[in-house]
Amino acid sequence: MLGKAGSYASLLFAADSSDASISQFSQSINERLTAISTHLLFFTLELNRLEEADLREKLQDPTLAHWQPYLRDIRMYRPHQLSDDVEKVLLEKSVTGGQAWCRLFDETIAALRVTLDGQEITVGDALNRLSDTNRATREQAGKAVGGVFEKNVRLFALITNTLAKDKSISDNLRHFARPTSSRNLSNMVEDEVVDALVSAVRSDYPRLSHRYYALKAKWMGLDKLEHWDRNAPLPGNDDKLIPWSEAKNIVQKAYDGFDPRMGKVINTFLTNPWIDVPPAPGKSPGAFAHPTVPSAHPYILLNYHGRIRDVMTLAHELGHGVHQVMAAKQGYFMSDTPLTLAETASVFGEMLTFQSLLDAEKDPQRRRLLLAAKVEDMLNTVVRQIAFYEFETRVHDARKKGELLPEQIGAIWRGVQTESLGPAFNFTPEYDVFWAYIPHFIHSPFYVYAYAFGDCLVNALYQVFSEGAPGFQDKYIAMLEAGGTLRHKELLAPFGLDASDPGFWRKGLDVISGFIDQLEQG
Repeated sequence: MLGKAGSYASLLFAADSSDASISQFSQSINERLTAISTHLLFFTLELNRLEEADLREKLQDPTLAHWQPYLRDIRMYRPHQLSDDVEKVLLEKSVTGGQAWCRLFDETIAALRVTLDGQEITVGDALNRLSDTNRATREQAGKAVGGVFEKNVRLFALITNTLAKDKSISDNLRHFARPTSSRNLSNMVEDEVVDALVSAVRSDYPRLSHRYYALKAKWMGLDKLEHWDRNAPLPGNDDKLIPWSEAKNIVQKAYDGFDPRMGKVINTFLTNPWIDVPPAPGKSPGAFAHPTVPSAHPYILLNYHGRIRDVMTLAHELGHGVHQVMAAKQGYFMSDTPLTLAETASVFGEMLTFQSLLDAEKDPQRRRLLLAAKVEDMLNTVVRQIAFYEFETRVHDARKKGELLPEQIGAIWRGVQTESLGPAFNFTPEYDVFWAYIPHFIHSPFYVYAYAFGDCLVNALYQVFSEGAPGFQDKYIAMLEAGGTLRHKELLAPFGLDASDPGFWRKGLDVISGFIDQLEQG
């Protein structure tokens, strides 16, 4: 019941955070849930006081043995657990601490308006114009959005500084070695594995993003790309809008073609009122799939504008939905998947949809455009997210020395963007504040590498699938059904893959490089 109440309040707030009554209701629910949670806190605290030998003995009981994965995960936090009183204080103060700053960020972003052509529109709608076919429209939108962020940059810097300091205090209390360690622990992945991923992607910037964007500048007839050209449609792209009904059919067909069991779950989402589709004032930007609780069903939020990227977003979020439905059998405590693997089904769904569209397209020019769009999506998922991760790392490291000025945060942002996007880009001054709207930095510090983890993992998985590995679909569905009961090593072993192998990430990045090779040759 607690999970249902929290989900209901969260989804209402996501649908319209500009409504004061909804904000009040959401805050009230969060406060009540926190108050209730303080009375349940004793369970994990006392469990972690058990000696290892005592717990092993108790796990001999078959009834308790079922919960071994859940208990295993709780025990991982044992070295970082504080006294009962301190844990209770931290939990109770979260409502007026981190949660309050997150709420301020959400309500600020939702209330911002960008004036374009004499019309006031939301930040989300303005950012969507950065994909317009008309370069003047993109430039106008890019500068206008930057102008709005610049007017509010002191507030965004205050939120960022406060949350970074709050995290530093918590990390020090819990004896985490570095700012990323707590996220890695919650993802059940070793620091070294994440370091290997980040190092592999950063070292491949030249052969991936630098190479592709140099091609894009050439195709667009430009000496340099500006930040508003990054997601610009390519020449020859008619930017045909895809009706919602057609988008549903495209994604349904892709999942059906992979396995009818997954197609059946997709159909359930598409034929029930579980997806909030159109953009709206006050609505959260972007997209997400919210799992609610295993006894209910997930909900999906979109801001569907009708572009091919929106179709891929639908495929992505439905992948999350399928994963959440299939893992529900593990129950409330063991259905959640660590973030590193939570992106597997979503990115795999994107790949299925892309390959379905590519196979159906016979026109060479259209195929090239589809391939280029896929490369851009992959660069946004891998290179951009690792650049985000690097930005967060540098901000949190710098914050340890004192509060950061907006200009200092902007300089860090420009630095990582220059490194990741490469010499094909020129950056105008307003781009220095584009860090301000990224919600992951606020709500889920260091979450973003999970996207790159998932994309590279899926690329490797898809290679196994393409090679006709026997029983792939059954193994894949078993992986989704496992939820949070298994770690990445155990989940990938049936496919002959190992994320701790340094060569693993190279396989995933080679797929992206191979697509760019095809574009260079075409």
